[in-house]
Amino acid sequence: MNRVAVLGSSGSIGTSSLDVVAAQPEHLQAVGLSVHRSWDVLQKQITRHRPRWAVVVDDRLKAEIGTPDIPSGTELWWGEAGVERLASHPDVDTVICAIVGAAGLRGTVAAISQGKRVALANKETLVVGGPLVMQQAAESGARILPVDSEHSAIFQCLEAGRSRDVHKITLTASGGPFRGWSREKLENVTVEQALAHPTWKMGKKITVDSATMMNKALEVIEARWLFGLTADQIDVVVHPQSIIHSMVEFVDGSTVAQLSPPDMKLPIQYALSYPERWPGISPKMDWSAAQTLTFEAPDYEAFPALKLGFEVARRGGTSGAILNAANEVAVERFLNGTLRFTEIAIACQEILQHHQFDSQPTLSELLQQDRWARQEMSRWKSSLK
Repeated sequence: MNRVAVLGSSGSIGTSSLDVVAAQPEHLQAVGLSVHRSWDVLQKQITRHRPRWAVVVDDRLKAEIGTPDIPSGTELWWGEAGVERLASHPDVDTVICAIVGAAGLRGTVAAISQGKRVALANKETLVVGGPLVMQQAAESGARILPVDSEHSAIFQCLEAGRSRDVHKITLTASGGPFRGWSREKLENVTVEQALAHPTWKMGKKITVDSATMMNKALEVIEARWLFGLTADQIDVVVHPQSIIHSMVEFVDGSTVAQLSPPDMKLPIQYALSYPERWPGISPKMDWSAAQTLTFEAPDYEAFPALKLGFEVARRGGTSGAILNAANEVAVERFLNGTLRFTEIAIACQEILQHHQFDSQPTLSELLQQDRWARQEMSRWKSSLK
């Protein structure tokens, strides 16, 4: 029995993860859950899954909920310390890291330090601290298995050959809601338009990232560290149908791709079942139905965020922490109406260019740069009045 803790259980990845766990009772057991402050969701999840531990990160919620009504078999913990305690607990085998943004870094690092199997949906962990995290995993014996559909696809395709025989990988992108739009047309994008993703149902932050293609930029950086590649070995192609989730081209010219309907339960389950494959609850492809798969080059002029991903992947050091932090605050400002959609990438680039670069930072220095970038982005002057 694989004892699973889900960090960020109230989000889209977290809830899908619990669906997978519930569908595999002979293999999986949810022993720990954590949320930021979604207490109503957590209560329902506790009732359904009966975990041993549940964590609420925002301990200010204590005063609001008083003495919680939860089953006697579940122990409630509070704060970031509770997340780290859960992630590193000896009675947890696998930690699903689904907390969005840099907030997920501490729990992921805690799990890796204890040599856990880590099902990683929090790409920011590798964007911010890729070399440090991968080195720590090598030292502790932790196994990092990707949950992002694109990185799971690459991981699966790599099973077809040796890593030294990889020529390049190609990450696919849906293109988001603004595929084909010009730079000028993007100037007046509204929040409602940006949140209307044509393929995936996700949280607000990642949906906006998909619309700017910053999400793909972060995936480029993540792939660089996760698979030990150079930036020049990574390509991005727009594939609106989201059927091919990514591809690996080997040195002999053979390309291996992973295909499936767009559903996150499949990569989640593979991260939990690897190296086995279990019958799952994800939809299957109907190859008897007529369909067309199309591909096109990304428009770097209209979506300059993607360029930043390759720049950071090449440079490394503190640049990942800066880009990630600046983007998180920029998205918040866009959502609350104090930053234009097109200014997200512009502001991130300016802050990236003006930060004090360090090629070999410690984790403490990365977190310090994270704080600096957030402060800079919060006071960046927008053209909005």
